This record gives sequence, C-alpha cells and structure tokens, in this order.
Amino acid sequence: MGQFHATTIVAVRRGSGDVCIGGDGQVTMGQTTVMKHGAKKVRKIYKNSVLTGFAGSVADAFALTEKFEKKLEEHSGNLKRAAVALAQLWRSDKIMKNLEALMIAADKDSILVISGNGEVIEPDEDFVAIGSGGNYAYAAATALYKHTDMTAEEIVRESLNITSGICVFTNNHISVEKL
Repeated sequence: MGQFHATTIVAVRRGSGDVCIGGDGQVTMGQTTVMKHGAKKVRKIYKNSVLTGFAGSVADAFALTEKFEKKLEEHSGNLKRAAVALAQLWRSDKIMKNLEALMIAADKDSILVISGNGEVIEPDEDFVAIGSGGNYAYAAATALYKHTDMTAEEIVRESLNITSGICVFTNNHISVEKL
C-alpha cells in the first residue's frame, strides 16, 4: 500500500485490549543516503486512546497528526468519523493535497489506513503494514498472528525485525506505542 520509502509501520490488534503500532527509525534521502536512524514515526494521541503511524515525509506526517487530532476532538474520539473527515480534508485542501504520506490509525476497536487520495480502508485482518517494507512486515505479521500466541507488541516488534533484515529502507531502531 503506497510507494513511500524509508520506513515501515505495522499495527496489530489482538482482541479489544491488546493494540500496538510500531515503526522503524530510518529516514532516507533519495535512494542512497540514510539521514537518520532513530526517527519516531508512531505516536499516541487524543487522550492516549488512538495510535498513529506514518510512512512518507516526516514533516508531512507531523502536519497530518495535528490535523487528525483536531478531527478526533471534533468527533469526540470517533476514529472512523475523524478518519473520513481527515481524508476528505486531505483530498480537497490545496496545501494538504501535496502531502506525501500514508497513515495508520488504531484504537481499541479498529485499525484504519488513511491516504491522501481520500481513501479510508479498514483491513480484513486485525493487522496491517505500510511503507517500503510493508509487504515484508505484513507477511511476517500474518504468520505470527495466525500461528503463534504472541501479543500484539511481540508481533509488531518481530515483524519489524524480520523486515529490517530484508528491506534496505527499514532499520532495526524500532519505536512502539501500545494502548
């Protein structure tokens, strides 16, 4: 999902109480230069009840996080309504339309992928991954989720570790947030 380089973000939900999101810390300039190893691309927002993670431009991600938190406040913490409102704004706003990012947002009930072309996708599974290493991380999360009793956090961390060994745009400086 998405053509954004230099990061991998994974979110997993096991039941309603075990929700976790994680990302690697690599920031890459172009195709060849690692600019930073320890960037934090996942956050806990809106009264510590929503997790977010971004693939794409770091500056764009911060702008989107702020706007998303405002939408959560406007919609009393309703994740789906806030996500749709953000996607509509992102798609229609002249300045926001140019933001290059893909976002995962999760609360105790749902995981959503939000994109700049107005899409809000609720995955069929209780896990999802985005970014340059997203397909590797998704494959790892699928196997771990379906064939182990690992917690959401353990699956997120191990999926990112596996991905960091395969994807040149993903490192093993992992940040995790959980509900």
